[in-house]
Amino acid sequence: MKYCENIRGGDVFIIQSTNPPADNLMELLIMIDAAKRASARRVTAVIPYFGYARQDRKDQPRVSITAKLVANLITKAGADRVITMDLHAPQIQGFFDIPFDHLYSSAVFVPFFVKEKVPDLTVVSPDVGGIKMARSYATRLGAGLVLIDKRRPKPNNAEVMNIIGAVRNRNILIVDDLIDTAGTFCSAVQALKQQGADEVFGACTHPVLSGQAIDRINASKISRIFVTDTIPLDGRSKSLEKVHVLSVAKIFAEAIKRGFKNESISSLFDVDKG
Repeated sequence: MKYCENIRGGDVFIIQSTNPPADNLMELLIMIDAAKRASARRVTAVIPYFGYARQDRKDQPRVSITAKLVANLITKAGADRVITMDLHAPQIQGFFDIPFDHLYSSAVFVPFFVKEKVPDLTVVSPDVGGIKMARSYATRLGAGLVLIDKRRPKPNNAEVMNIIGAVRNRNILIVDDLIDTAGTFCSAVQALKQQGADEVFGACTHPVLSGQAIDRINASKISRIFVTDTIPLDGRSKSLEKVHVLSVAKIFAEAIKRGFKNESISSLFDVDKG
């Protein structure tokens, strides 16, 4: 890894998501280290998708708190600041001892759905952890709010237990921070349709789409899923007619510009309060 231009005394912004494979994380660490050794004045790690975030606590014996480990690696490599979007657990910000800016994809999704003018809309949180995000969407869209109570018997395997709220004859918007294997998401779609929901849409920030995710989405009764470009879709994912990509490039560009000018970034993430 080598920078081909002189960056001594410069303000360097390194843009790299840390989605699988682990090469992406290693490249980020190496680029940060190279920038610091090239005497960059300040290095900001712009991480649209902060991977390894779901292991944010020790919930069983003999496991790693991987989110904290990655935070330590990024800090130790020499990053002076981090900008990311829709952390799986917002408290991960506390794992860093450097300034941290947390942006929200709702700044893109909410205006989009306002323009779509979906009638009889109800926003659904697929689990208890996402209720704050769902409430924010419901408030801004003037929509109802529903919670799905689920149990997860084992990793990446969720069973829908109860739907708390009315969904019959309603158009549904499921909001979540990521779709990995799509098991939870597609189980939610099935349960909602069984309860009499009309069309079901999805708004998901990070399209990880691993394992059988694509096959599950194809087989589901979801109308459309809107995702962002924090993770590049592979060839097979791009062919999915039900998946539509919205860009968050302008939000990150504005955050980078304000960071460079030492201006406030707070107005870019206040949109998620509700």
